Amino acid sequence: MESNNAGGSIDYVEKVSRLLASDMYRMRCLTALRELALPQGYIGAGFLRNAIWDVLHNKPSSTPLNDVDVIYFCRQSEKGRDAELERRLHDMMPEANWQVKNQARMHTLHGHNPYESCEQAISYWIEKETCVAVKLNESGRVEVLAPFGLQANFASTLSINPRYPRREIFNSRVKQKDWLKIWPQLTLRY
Repeated sequence: MESNNAGGSIDYVEKVSRLLASDMYRMRCLTALRELALPQGYIGAGFLRNAIWDVLHNKPSSTPLNDVDVIYFCRQSEKGRDAELERRLHDMMPEANWQVKNQARMHTLHGHNPYESCEQAISYWIEKETCVAVKLNESGRVEVLAPFGLQANFASTLSINPRYPRREIFNSRVKQKDWLKIWPQLTLRY
């Protein structure tokens, strides 16, 4: 987990906190998620990654999100629970396209041993900069899950994940998502 840095180094969690605090839509999403009190409940992937890239590219407004990826970790949860949670979130905030996935089951998609946490699960996502998630804790403070840290996100890079080194899938996603057109200052890292 990314934590506050000491000794004068860049405090990426504080930067993320300020960035999110200035985005009413994302704060509403985080507040809705917090109301569910999911075990290891976070919003991941493009929710934070795109917000950082928008700021780095001085975009006057946020790039619209295709979806809001909610992750949580519960070994006892039934598969239908994800759809139920999506409905509950939709009832709270219908303008968001909620996608909910229990990370305790996601190892089967990749042929891995069972994951132990959301942090381990997201560490296998395709791009290193996508391996991020965020939530509001009970006191309203931002908590960040970033198995590779946040430095790459703030460096305007788009990197293949060393834990998922499938270049053809990485290249396909870069092209399909049009990231280099939306954020042209990004530099690819293989």
